[in-house]
Amino acid sequence: MTAGHEESPATGRDARHGPLIITAFGLYARGEQNWLSVASVVRLMADLGVESQAVRSSISRLKRRGVLESGRHEGAAGYSLAAQVLETLAEGDVRIFERVRAVAEDGWILVVFSVPESERQKRHELRTSLTRLGFGTAAPGVWVAPGNLAAETRRTLERRGLAGYVDLFAGDHLAFGDLRTKVRSWWDLDELTALYADFLRRYRPVLDKVKAGGISPQEAFRVYVPMLTQWRRLPYRDPGLPLALLPPGWNGVGAGRLFDELNAGLGPAAREHALTVIHAGE
Repeated sequence: MTAGHEESPATGRDARHGPLIITAFGLYARGEQNWLSVASVVRLMADLGVESQAVRSSISRLKRRGVLESGRHEGAAGYSLAAQVLETLAEGDVRIFERVRAVAEDGWILVVFSVPESERQKRHELRTSLTRLGFGTAAPGVWVAPGNLAAETRRTLERRGLAGYVDLFAGDHLAFGDLRTKVRSWWDLDELTALYADFLRRYRPVLDKVKAGGISPQEAFRVYVPMLTQWRRLPYRDPGLPLALLPPGWNGVGAGRLFDELNAGLGPAAREHALTVIHAGE
């Protein structure tokens, strides 16, 4: 549905609304011929407590970044997701909704890259891309991830024009030292644990309300879009390491179950409300 797009640093208090707009487009524009009118986006964001001027400012910023493209449909002004963003979102659907945890037999992939000083921006793009793919840092210039991410890594680096700077290897950890200890140094598991704990704390009470049947389509929309916006970054920070290498009782498992239940319990009602708003002006 929605990929791990991050908002670029921006001044202005409305910068934080961009991720919500990307989530809404990822959820609802693709089934509407990849187009939403400006008016419908403004109405949807109003349900999330975002003022129309802030929505328009954020949309303009997303257009400048190449995320959205303007166009008219039957005389109405609106926006579509750019082609490269649609491709990224399609891959993001798998990451977010079909999370696959690696097993020991998957082994590891290593990325080693060298970027000339004159192309410093490419170095930044590489590091950003690898981070969003869930890679950890084994040593300076050596990035590591579970082996089941090899195909996605290759596609991503090729699509972003970065493959020429990279060597990609597959293999096993043979020696030396305790691999669980090394994993804790390659990835910031404490930060991930804290992010999952925040998600669990915030949304467990929501699940109780969903199970009690007390949420209308509009309220489901108000909860679902921010929930998915918060969640969609986590599968890109967490590469799905084998459970045997993670701390006992890893809370990422419980957070994933919570997300799946919320997605099933809120998603259809939220879509019902969103499509009602989108089609209201037709």
